[in-house]
Amino acid sequence: MTNPLDALEADLASLRAAWGEAGPAFGLGAGPGADTVPTAMSDAGLLRVLQSAARLRRASEVALSLVAAEVAARSDAGFGAEGLAKRHGHRNAASLVAAATGDAVAGAAKLLRVGAATRPRQTLTGQLRPARHPAVGDALEQGALSVDAADAICTMLERIAPRTSLRRAEAYEAELVRFASAAPHGLVLRAVRHAEARLDPDGVEPRDEAMHQQRTLSIVEETSGMVRITARLDPVTAAPVKAAIEAIVSETLHRRRDRQPTPVAFPDCEVDAADAQLAGVSPTVDDDSQVLDGPVLEDRRTIPQLQADALSELARHVLGCEAAATRAKATVVVRLDLDALLSGVGEATIDGLDRPISAAAARRLAVDAEFVPAVLGGEALPLDLGRSRRLFSRAQRLALGERDGGCASCGRNIAYVEAHHIDWWHRHRGRSDLDNGVLLCSHCHHQVHRDGWRIRADRREVWFVPPPHLDPEQRPRLGGRARFELRTDRQLAASREMTDASPAPGALRLPAA
Repeated sequence: MTNPLDALEADLASLRAAWGEAGPAFGLGAGPGADTVPTAMSDAGLLRVLQSAARLRRASEVALSLVAAEVAARSDAGFGAEGLAKRHGHRNAASLVAAATGDAVAGAAKLLRVGAATRPRQTLTGQLRPARHPAVGDALEQGALSVDAADAICTMLERIAPRTSLRRAEAYEAELVRFASAAPHGLVLRAVRHAEARLDPDGVEPRDEAMHQQRTLSIVEETSGMVRITARLDPVTAAPVKAAIEAIVSETLHRRRDRQPTPVAFPDCEVDAADAQLAGVSPTVDDDSQVLDGPVLEDRRTIPQLQADALSELARHVLGCEAAATRAKATVVVRLDLDALLSGVGEATIDGLDRPISAAAARRLAVDAEFVPAVLGGEALPLDLGRSRRLFSRAQRLALGERDGGCASCGRNIAYVEAHHIDWWHRHRGRSDLDNGVLLCSHCHHQVHRDGWRIRADRREVWFVPPPHLDPEQRPRLGGRARFELRTDRQLAASREMTDASPAPGALRLPAA
């Protein structure tokens, strides 16, 4: 391990240089210098300073975690009243570190965990042994990983260590480090949950049952007369509730959009005036276009209000309404591997929820008519419809979900995306085929068209080609599930040529090199 102060000094020098070269924005003030204030920096200079400051913060957190771990070692309970923390009037090491940093005890405890998991260990004879999680430690030292991500990875690996083999744990540690170095924290947490389900497949069902036993719903009438409904549900219980409410809300939002006048001409897919307004683009009106009249009463309800009304509508339907509660059919898509479906061991996912569920729970859900099982490796579906159908079919949306995972651009949950034609249906005579479809959230959809990105896709991968003003070389960037989700056991085995002589029960056996 190198001296952490070297990294601190290098990052501080980088920050000084970036600050001094930030330059005044719009030609204000004097020339570049160390006394430049952020309000006078150019946009490009401000971003460089932000990146340098972030690197310095990571380096300081790494140094702090190593110091905190040594404080914990010297405050061990075995020292009794002579421990470092108690000699200085604190109950434990976390309390001492929290007092020094001004952080909450929980934040100090995180530093202690990361430091203990990534620093070299010392034997009774004084010899040094590698850290418990060397891949995480190396990534921290290089500034490629945040302390928050390191804590999430190390905590999970410690939790499942008794129930998986060392080789599999090391492989997934390296894979999570690779993934976390280029992904936002929310996606890192999702990847950690999926890695835990793969490393401990027999533990998924007990965790499902434990969460199911913790489900609660309370209804309280407040003194103001308002009624507060609070629910805490496990994924299997929450899935149909979430799908039903979102179906009603989504239909309402689509009706709002459809009532807006005049489609706008975007080159790669179809967007209406409401979308264009969100994107900051002025719609253009063709001579033969027809402007639709808006509703008599404008719907100004917020998303939380729409969700509350949807819940009320569902309840009224149950109490005796013969008509369907929503025109949009609400279904829940459960995705799992064919082997997991047949064996009942392993993990599965529910569209719209990040936490995986057990394959056994997915098998039970698959018998429900409102739950659609999407089985990887199962029977093929007709996924190319050409010009015979404008909208993508359910089978195509399921297939796009398998390729893209959610928003193909940012990795957002699949519940908040829509299928779009890459080549516009009307203008470019685009086809309703998988290689002409992509899942995008609203924000990325607008950004693609506003900035002029191009999209290339086939049945396995989707690539985004940036415009020249963002990347003069226009190097394609991988998107979809291939970028935002962990590689499978088989992919890891192929890339690392690893074997596993004692996999966890029910786990995929990694092929020998």
